[in-house]
Amino acid sequence: MTTEVQFEMAETELRGVMVLRVEGEVDVSTAPQLRERLLSLADRGHTLVVVDLSTVSFVDSTALGVLVSGVKRLRAAGGDLRLVVTERRVLKVFEITGLTAVFAIHPTADDAVRA
Repeated sequence: MTTEVQFEMAETELRGVMVLRVEGEVDVSTAPQLRERLLSLADRGHTLVVVDLSTVSFVDSTALGVLVSGVKRLRAAGGDLRLVVTERRVLKVFEITGLTAVFAIHPTADDAVRA
């Protein structure tokens, strides 16, 4: 018996900023969906995007690569990609990889939008 990995994304707008809420695990099987959504947001003209990972339980190197590609693309367009990370295990991955120096990481989407 195989279990399906729960993975969902939802877009909302908070004070004019697009917030992409991600839920579940972001890994080699789900990261392509995240990549497509980030590309879609950039293609639609959003230059500031908050990716809310507060309900994400796991990220792997593929997910990190997608987020790094996203931040590079948005910064090249004069914008930014900000993260919401509250899960200690997920935050530790960003700390260990040194990505806390790349991303602005916030406790809530509201804080990320206001930053």
